[in-house]
Amino acid sequence: MHLPKWFKIKISGINPTKKILREHSLFSVCEEARCPNKSHCFTVPTAAFLILGDTCTRDCAFCSVKSGAPSDVDVNEPLRIVEAAKQMGLKYIVITSVTRDDLSDGGASHFVNTIKAIKNILNVKVEVLTPDFKGNMEAIRTVLLAKPDVFNHNIETVKRLYPTLRPQADYQLSLRILREAANIAPEIKIKSGFMLGFGETFDDVVELLNNLRESGCNFLTIGQYLRPSKKNIPVVEYIKPDKFERFKERALFMGFEYVASGPLVRSSMNAWEAYNFSQ
Repeated sequence: MHLPKWFKIKISGINPTKKILREHSLFSVCEEARCPNKSHCFTVPTAAFLILGDTCTRDCAFCSVKSGAPSDVDVNEPLRIVEAAKQMGLKYIVITSVTRDDLSDGGASHFVNTIKAIKNILNVKVEVLTPDFKGNMEAIRTVLLAKPDVFNHNIETVKRLYPTLRPQADYQLSLRILREAANIAPEIKIKSGFMLGFGETFDDVVELLNNLRESGCNFLTIGQYLRPSKKNIPVVEYIKPDKFERFKERALFMGFEYVASGPLVRSSMNAWEAYNFSQ
């Protein structure tokens, strides 16, 4: 399926961000997930740091991050992120990770070490985008006690499509994580996001919006699924911009504080805008 004529991806020039990431042996979800906004975002500069390696223990149908047996946890990674963030001049840092079902805490302690390293040295805001930690709510609590400014856990798709797209994940569990995070740390903004284009219906999306809002979600991102490689599930439909706008209006009416909705919207793109908007 070809991209529609109204779908435009911004291509920018050469930038230093990729060079800085390589210098410090760091990964970014921008690269590993083949984000279409990478060229633009890397010139800002901004980057969503991917901790705990570049290999995921799960294999979601829509994701291009490689799956398999991950490497050992790199205890020096947090300080390298600090140095890279200094070079980039970042004021808002997004930390995410591959899913590490091989670790007893799912990598929560490494999230904490990374947050603390950043906050102890840099005067910046930190957003975390976590996996589900296999439902380990103590792991969620541990991350929240490190005081990130935004806690993000993406629901990714509608309930009906979970068995096909996310067979190793659980829709209700993701909602519970958001709900628990909102209860544990009401002062922290709770964020989630999902993609369209998998064959979901209007009613599917409305159900998802209601579920997210009832779970205490404050910030929301809605984007278009783009097939990152031939091994991933094909796009069923390219959603028109006006439909994204309608979902945004509905979500705001439901009480979400900030909603970014559009074909090229991604969870970490311009994440600082949502935080600044709420201040």
